[in-house]
Amino acid sequence: MSSHSKRRRTFAIISHPDAGKTTLTEKLLLAGGAIHMAGAVKTRGDQRRARSDWMKIEQDRGISVTSSVMTFEYQGLICNLLDTPGHEDFSEDTYRTLTAVDSAIMVIDAAKGIEQQTRKLFEVCRLRDIPIITYINKLDREGRDAFELLDEIQETLTLDIAPMVWPIGMGTDFRGCYDLSRDEFLTSDVSGGAFNKTVDCKDTGLAGLGELVSENIASTAIENIELAREAYSDFDAEAYQAGYLTPVIFGSALKGYGVKSLIDLIAAEAPDPRPSPAEPRTVQPEEDKVTGFVFKVQANMDKNHRDRVAFMRLCSGHFRRGMKIKQVRTGKDLMVHSPIMFLAQDREIVADAAPGDVIGIPNHGTVRVGDTFSEGEDLRFTGIPVFAPEILRRVRLGDTTRIKQLRGALEDLAEEGLIQVFKPSLGANWVVGVVGVLQLDVLKDRARNEYRIEIDFEGLPYELACWLRCEDHKVLETFMTGQRNAIVTDRDGDPVFLAKSEWEYNYLKDKNPDIHFLKVKELG
Repeated sequence: MSSHSKRRRTFAIISHPDAGKTTLTEKLLLAGGAIHMAGAVKTRGDQRRARSDWMKIEQDRGISVTSSVMTFEYQGLICNLLDTPGHEDFSEDTYRTLTAVDSAIMVIDAAKGIEQQTRKLFEVCRLRDIPIITYINKLDREGRDAFELLDEIQETLTLDIAPMVWPIGMGTDFRGCYDLSRDEFLTSDVSGGAFNKTVDCKDTGLAGLGELVSENIASTAIENIELAREAYSDFDAEAYQAGYLTPVIFGSALKGYGVKSLIDLIAAEAPDPRPSPAEPRTVQPEEDKVTGFVFKVQANMDKNHRDRVAFMRLCSGHFRRGMKIKQVRTGKDLMVHSPIMFLAQDREIVADAAPGDVIGIPNHGTVRVGDTFSEGEDLRFTGIPVFAPEILRRVRLGDTTRIKQLRGALEDLAEEGLIQVFKPSLGANWVVGVVGVLQLDVLKDRARNEYRIEIDFEGLPYELACWLRCEDHKVLETFMTGQRNAIVTDRDGDPVFLAKSEWEYNYLKDKNPDIHFLKVKELG
């Protein structure tokens, strides 16, 4: 790591909706001193909600819809916590956020175990060998047996397990947690209360639990901990960083159990910024020249100014405010006058940044997701995907005199990656594509709140979209002429075919072997 760079920890939290990710995010920010009162972060008015969920629809529905980034210091480290959308409809935005992190925390609900969305996100982490710490949450409620949960992680995700913090009781019998590496009992002054007391058991070992909790809870816990130490691996930093082993912390985010153990583990063992895959070469974090890529664009973060902020992950070099960097896609230089770092809605202008940091670049629609920036070199960071949408709708505008505002809204929100926008070859109505149906609600809501337009959607006879690629231009032209009703273009001008069904997609793919029908397009 270059000498001007402090050590960085850039990580995300992945989970199924309702596993407690927002509460854990808030408690980590509290432990890092970034906020002072968890559960009562006061914004304008007196709304009580987590600092990372700032958009109006998120407040109404209580879910995380956009990825934001929060930066805080802990034990001399700069921690960049990237908040991933927890709703199943937001896998695409989440996927791109995961391209910008070096490690992840997987949150699992103790009553439900591994759910579908967690599994999906885990597969994304595996593709990039992202090391994962597992946090099993909600031990203060009745849940499944600890061994059953650990075996499920081991079998479903084929990961080695290293238990680090073990629960003492569960539900109404929950008395706290035991930190296996430190021989400390994490508990509360009040039975069933929030974590506020650490008891050192180094001298007594596990036997000391008998003095601290009732005999039956203590004897069961001691037996289980001894069994767990026998049955599972010891923590191995190398295996964890390679993505083969997950350290497991049992806890309760709501009551603060296991949160300090978790952030201490991130500080001690999570990787520094890692090399970034690019063409024509991999970029190392210790290189002198600045490089970075944009994994997210957010429009209208500040309602008073119609602004757009591009989130750039810095991959190498020492970034300084006011420096000129090249936008590789356009070949133009961009002067970054006001780079910002975030604590959800709070932003501050930063003087400099190091590899692993995420900075916001305010711009007026010139920067898009997938853009690479460098100090002159023609690089392109790879692996930042856009997926073929599974839901397609025609957009209907209530007031046709506001067509200009509609175009602006669709272009802005496509730039963010919330939706994909397609222009039909025939007819004037825009077509939008989304990965999940909730995005249509978000689009409608934001069109009303941010662009003052009322829109609705009409169904289309198409089930899926795919990009067309062909070496022979004439072959492609002939195909497109024959399928004119089903051909649209994306915002880059690339041709997209809308198929009525998976069967039609496969049939035409087999019939036209020279044409590639692609369900994923790489950005950049």
